[in-house]
Amino acid sequence: MTLAVLLIAGAPLVAQEREWPIHSMDRPRPPIVNPGPAGAPLPTPADAIVLFGGRDLAEWQSAEGPARWTLGDGFFEVAPRTGTLRTRRAFGDVQLHVEWAAPNPPSGAGQGRGNSGVFLMGYYEVQILDSYQNDTYADGQAASLYGQFPPLVNASRPPGEWQTYDIVFRQPRFNADGSLLRPARMTVLHNGVLVHDAVELQGRTAHMRRAGYQAHEDRRPLELQDHGDRVRFRNIWVRELPERP
Repeated sequence: MTLAVLLIAGAPLVAQEREWPIHSMDRPRPPIVNPGPAGAPLPTPADAIVLFGGRDLAEWQSAEGPARWTLGDGFFEVAPRTGTLRTRRAFGDVQLHVEWAAPNPPSGAGQGRGNSGVFLMGYYEVQILDSYQNDTYADGQAASLYGQFPPLVNASRPPGEWQTYDIVFRQPRFNADGSLLRPARMTVLHNGVLVHDAVELQGRTAHMRRAGYQAHEDRRPLELQDHGDRVRFRNIWVRELPERP
């Protein structure tokens, strides 16, 4: 499958036009875009680190030890209430590819439907949610930078269909005294559609508040969230990127 970037004519490449309260239901929802049907798993680049190739969870662990999520035929699935998974390796600046599918048939509504998340460095979340004909606050729908920026468009496929996130993440940089030198940036494609274009994050992901930045290590694990829904994952790989000048 060729990865195509779909630019929406007339859509501003900025994540927000004004300051909205966190999780405001008055915030306009992004327009819906049909990304087309799901294809085969995206081929893995030769220089990528494979975090899940369909066979085992050797690259993952829980806070208490071995990964306890459910392994299926070419995928793995959240085992509710077993805790977040994190990579055994730590990363800084990366290109990350993740494929996921919300449970089908769907159940629940809003944030209670197909909820999970991809956390860069364990602190900066790209939301996973079944946002196909499922309304919630704009900064919490699928592909949002949770609690901060909605996606430019809603490119969700129906529950049960495989979806892709392609994320370019530039970690924040801190001065020797722990103050912020440069904020984190994210570019995100959802099902091949550009939904965030080098957006500067406001700080760590938090619920119902703005957490700001706190200095941390230059390399930290990636995480997948257990939010109680049986979201599936397959074909996860990462490419480490050189630091920009």
